Amino acid sequence: MISYIDQFTTWLLVEKGYSPHTVEGYHRDLLEFHRFAGASSEPAAMTPVLVQGFIGHLYTSNASATIGRKLSALRTFSRFLSRQGLLPSDPLQGIRNPKVGRAIPNFLTVDEVFALLEAPAATDTFQHRDLAIMETLYSTGVRVSELVASNRSDYQKDTGMLRVLGKGNRERLVPYGRLAAEALERYQPQREALSIARLSRGHAPEQAAMFLNNRGSRLSVRSVERLMKMYGERAGIPTPVTPHGLRHSFATHLLEMGADLRVVQELLGHVSLSTTQKYTHVNVEHLTRVYDQAHPQAGKEGR
Repeated sequence: MISYIDQFTTWLLVEKGYSPHTVEGYHRDLLEFHRFAGASSEPAAMTPVLVQGFIGHLYTSNASATIGRKLSALRTFSRFLSRQGLLPSDPLQGIRNPKVGRAIPNFLTVDEVFALLEAPAATDTFQHRDLAIMETLYSTGVRVSELVASNRSDYQKDTGMLRVLGKGNRERLVPYGRLAAEALERYQPQREALSIARLSRGHAPEQAAMFLNNRGSRLSVRSVERLMKMYGERAGIPTPVTPHGLRHSFATHLLEMGADLRVVQELLGHVSLSTTQKYTHVNVEHLTRVYDQAHPQAGKEGR
């Protein structure tokens, strides 16, 4: 079955435009199924009984969300095999994903965001770069993977728009604010210095990437996660600060200020509006205040 799994993941990448991260997860989940199936791991042996046994095995050590993800991988793989004529019927027909409670995403208050953005100091080697990263994340709401993949040519100074290549190779334009633009401008001399230093070490300079590490090559997702955790601790924010938390904050603060849900959906790059709706967890006090200010009957007595 290994060869079919490899064909499947190649198809997801090349034909369907899935992100490498998603494909890697699907590949890992399918290898787990392959190991469970053992001698019965050929496509024709993928019967409902075998799949049910695998699900029972998953429930012994996995959360519902994890099981749902693994079943999604298996369900997509079985459809792929069916189109190849390798499965007579769908072994997952009638099998539902486990119910998963929708977690309210962690987000920072506006004051916490301000404290985070003030955390980089002149004594930090990469003060300007790190501030530019955090300002851009909060100003645009992009995923950290989208941020580190961004190139200098993606930042359109004349329009203040950032071109983003998101999940499924879907392209979108998002505005970045004045403070982000100023932070990016202050970072440019350091970026050039890092690129020149890389050249002096005998490597080709990094011409494209916007954000560079201390070796002058493209910054990684893990590096951004580490620096944000450090600055969050320095700012005294009680919960760990992550790039995804800043994305949540971007969406939450926009909605609290009255932004239309579909506009936020477009900015975040969500295909489904239901994905964006998890950000509508504005606090009760804010909702009450907006209601009192906006509803014509809200202030009347005896109602």
